[in-house]
Amino acid sequence: MDKRVLDVLVCPLCKGKLIFKEQQNELWCKADRLAYPINEDIPVMLEEQARQLTGEEVQ
Repeated sequence: MDKRVLDVLVCPLCKGKLIFKEQQNELWCKADRLAYPINEDIPVMLEEQARQLTGEEVQ
């Protein structure tokens, strides 16, 4: 994932900072408890495509 892209992307719901989780290939928004997938180096920034983060992942 290109660092320049990460610097400008925000959560589409709360406009908060996203955390890149390389091993999961996801962008996490801890505020909304969502993990947005990255498919072929393209972030999928749709709420309906995101998965819910578990309580352990949020901490």
